[in-house]
Amino acid sequence: MEHPDKPLYDLHQKETVEFSGLGNTMKPIHSLVKENIKQIKPCIHGAEVYGAAEETGFKPEEILDFSSSVNPLGPSKKALEAAKSALNTVAAYPDSNSNMLRQVIASHFSGLSKNNLIISNGSTELMYLFAEAFLKKGEKALIPAPTFGEYESAVRKTGESPKFFRMGKSLQIDAEAFKREMVGVKLVFLCNPNNPTSKLIPQDILLDILENALAQDILVFLDEDFLEFVEEEKSLSMIKSINKFPNLFVLRSFTKIFGLTGLRIGYGIANEEIIDVLLCSKIPWNVNSLAQPAAIAAFNDEDHLKLTCKLINEEKKWLQQELSQFETFSFCAPDANFFFIDIQKTGLTANALKHRMLKQGILIRDCSSFNGLNEFYIRIAVKTHEENERLINALKYSLKSV
Repeated sequence: MEHPDKPLYDLHQKETVEFSGLGNTMKPIHSLVKENIKQIKPCIHGAEVYGAAEETGFKPEEILDFSSSVNPLGPSKKALEAAKSALNTVAAYPDSNSNMLRQVIASHFSGLSKNNLIISNGSTELMYLFAEAFLKKGEKALIPAPTFGEYESAVRKTGESPKFFRMGKSLQIDAEAFKREMVGVKLVFLCNPNNPTSKLIPQDILLDILENALAQDILVFLDEDFLEFVEEEKSLSMIKSINKFPNLFVLRSFTKIFGLTGLRIGYGIANEEIIDVLLCSKIPWNVNSLAQPAAIAAFNDEDHLKLTCKLINEEKKWLQQELSQFETFSFCAPDANFFFIDIQKTGLTANALKHRMLKQGILIRDCSSFNGLNEFYIRIAVKTHEENERLINALKYSLKSV
């Protein structure tokens, strides 16, 4: 899992606490906290530009962030204009269920209605909401490792413990072994393409897992946040299969390809029963008045999406060729818009290389915090050509003295 070693609360605090110097005492706050909350460890993520700036002395805007795999072109201009135009609405409550946005998204997919959609405050909200709504006491969730760490946090917040499937050296899911681990679980989390490995789950394996889950009444939470960066996205997406698999929930985001990262907006697609449960479970007004119109404009700006995909495909090929020149790097061709690289042969840990790169104003992702990975893996996003050239030059300089 992506998190530091310390839990959120120190379990060895004083037995009583004095407040305001007035002699008033009570039990320490940590003793009033639920046991499962005490054990939650905050996830470490990429995009920690502000922390990196504080560490290095650079201004945040001076740091080139390769640790976060979002659209290098940024948001659509139409999305920014829509957000700006919506500023005069912020005195009123937003539409609590984001109905207009749900309708716009549904119209892009055959056979969907807005009743198949829920809009969220970033896609991460739906991970927590889904686990909270469906995991009962004593039930298990199965999570491959390594993968995105918030799935584990979402499960632990419910008071339950996740069950992990170790993918091994191949970093791929073995269908038969995975199905054996599915016996007796309530919920399966899958990420396709996977973060941080940048690999797609083969379609036959994914369908096999979905069919096996359906036969056992197991819910499948399928995270497709990065799938829109894949050329075959439309044929590979399971959105078209939600009626065939009533146990399936598909997650999408406006953070990655749409670049609306700071507005925090995502969405989920499933059969109406699942959506009804989640709509009843979510907090009201979870998506703000600027995010909703910006997302509508972004979703409708197909030219910006085409330009983004063209850039990613071209630069991914160029970057793969350049990274292949580093004899001490080991990696497979990525399916998503980021590279997952084993750097053990360099003699450096990921943390050491990260800090060498930071001295040059470039932030890369140290993947040692992912469950199932050692200290020798990094993740690098695909950005613009000029930025990718700067990355390669910085890597050469950082490895020169090794």
